[in-house]
Amino acid sequence: MKSKLIISSAIAGLVALGAASGVMAEEKKAEKEKCFGIAKKAANDCGTATHSCAGQSKADGAADEWKFVAKGTCEKMGGKMKVAAKEEKAAPAAKY
Repeated sequence: MKSKLIISSAIAGLVALGAASGVMAEEKKAEKEKCFGIAKKAANDCGTATHSCAGQSKADGAADEWKFVAKGTCEKMGGKMKVAAKEEKAAPAAKY
């Protein structure tokens, strides 16, 4: 009888632990934000238009590559909250 109680208590504890860790994971995710332009080569957190997976960035600091950072720290690290817009080519100056 005691072994059934111990086993059922252990199972209940594991179920409760699993539920609690799921909540903690959501809280941690909420405390992070995407930061563009700070990822090192092969250390990005997700895909872009040029590749489909994390860890495939080809250069340090690429403007379209991002990493998750603690909320409120991106700009302090020199990154941007959005992908930097491509520079538009300036129209040639009109001749008069």
